[in-house]
Amino acid sequence: MAARLLRWYDAHGRNDLPWQHPRTPYRVWLSEVMLQQTQVGTVIPYFLRFLEKFKSLSELAAAPLDDVLALWSGLGYYSRARNLHRAAQLCMTQHAGELPRDFDALAALPGLGRSTAAAILAQAHGQRCAILDGNVKRVLTRLHGIRGWPGTAAVEKTLWKCAEMHTPHERLADYTQAIMDLGATACARSKPRCAQCPLAGDCVAHRDGLTALLPERKPARALPTRSTVMLVLRDGSGRVLLQRRPPTGVWAQLWSLPEADDVAAARREVLLAHATNEIEFHPLQPFTHTFSHYRLDVTPLAARVESPRRIADGAEQRWLSPVDASQLGLPAPVRKLIESLDKES
Repeated sequence: MAARLLRWYDAHGRNDLPWQHPRTPYRVWLSEVMLQQTQVGTVIPYFLRFLEKFKSLSELAAAPLDDVLALWSGLGYYSRARNLHRAAQLCMTQHAGELPRDFDALAALPGLGRSTAAAILAQAHGQRCAILDGNVKRVLTRLHGIRGWPGTAAVEKTLWKCAEMHTPHERLADYTQAIMDLGATACARSKPRCAQCPLAGDCVAHRDGLTALLPERKPARALPTRSTVMLVLRDGSGRVLLQRRPPTGVWAQLWSLPEADDVAAARREVLLAHATNEIEFHPLQPFTHTFSHYRLDVTPLAARVESPRRIADGAEQRWLSPVDASQLGLPAPVRKLIESLDKES
């Protein structure tokens, strides 16, 4: 299986990805973290900008978290950025400024785990380590005709055994990239191109007409809906008030707009903190943002605060122009909302 896959990779694989030239541990690590739940085409520009700013692990470790989150803004799953930053700092204090080459030590770093650590060691050091990301799960599930949702412990255990069985003893970096490439291209989730797959002759799903059914999807669950009011407060100079999110929860430690449970609560908070006279709210276009575990209905309300004397810039809140605000780590829908302010003005 590995020999056929490597022949396919030499002819059709992705050999010009920016983290492959050179394949340093730092570059591979950064790419693997960015590629968690994100496609290659989306990751490449973020990877290049990130590497231009933080050329080494030591530079990343020394950077303020705000700078890291700002470069990550729009890529989503922000815990990856926080874990990346924390892992870099741990490498500086516990591993002599390098990513450890020991599997257990590497997998123990924040944001890594078994498959990501294996991908780093295989690609950067040529170690024989099996990987099992989403693309690989799809390839192996179809190849062996494995039923059940891959997220269950029993199915995942079976998939790990298959992954370890197929992992060769040579060309580990190329094999690791090859099996990920196969899942991302020929063995895609929808409309797989089985005629172009080097493993089609042995594929149970292809043989039995099960490619549309395997891997089995996660059992459907209705997403709950929550609601919030976002306050777009601007002072006499047109600056916007931003607040840092709490250290845990959704959008943790990113900068965002103040929020309230409803319009009445928003009015009370604005009057208490920012003015002594009545505040006039101007409704902006509402929108819905979908997270992995719930939907958030957002009602944005704009208001002018001429004398924000009780709110000064600090570690947790700032008055910034929309242009300056865009340089911070902002959730994607908040960034879009703030960028629309200048257009409206």
